[in-house]
Amino acid sequence: LLDYLANAGCLRPMRSLRDRDLLVHDIVMFQVIHRVQGPFQRFCEGLKTLGVLEKMRRHPDSFRPLFCYEPHMLTADQVDDLFTFIYLQKEATEELLRRQLLPSGETISKMQKILAFATGATAVPPIGFSPAPSIELPLHVSYQLFKEKFDFKIQSTERRHSTDSYVGHAGLKNALKRDNS
Repeated sequence: LLDYLANAGCLRPMRSLRDRDLLVHDIVMFQVIHRVQGPFQRFCEGLKTLGVLEKMRRHPDSFRPLFCYEPHMLTADQVDDLFTFIYLQKEATEELLRRQLLPSGETISKMQKILAFATGATAVPPIGFSPAPSIELPLHVSYQLFKEKFDFKIQSTERRHSTDSYVGHAGLKNALKRDNS
């Protein structure tokens, strides 16, 4: 701790609460601003090499998506790419899933609900998930039975998730398997 305070230029005696508050301020400034200043300046120098920094300054909106993460609404294709689906009978379950998600006007909000159900996250993190999330979808006798159980588990997870009591995707797998006759 003494080495860290010395490196930060904050090593000094504490005589009052005001001294403590000034120490906290100085540590925060060191950690957030001064510690990253050198690497940031080297990054900017690297961007200057091919004239990229000048272009970024002239057209900041064009470069914003490259440097600033913005969450976006999920599509069915993105969910398909994001998750590893484990099918008990692939063709039949794919058809059930397609019928469940695609015709609905609420497809995008349903994708968000599936993501929250399976991962606990309401948006895909900028670095993705590691390991990749998976969902196991069993085959049901009828589409209607699959849809009822699927909707019930997603809705019950939403209610539980809103009260910070997360169930997880094992609950969906078990609920979908029950009454599978």
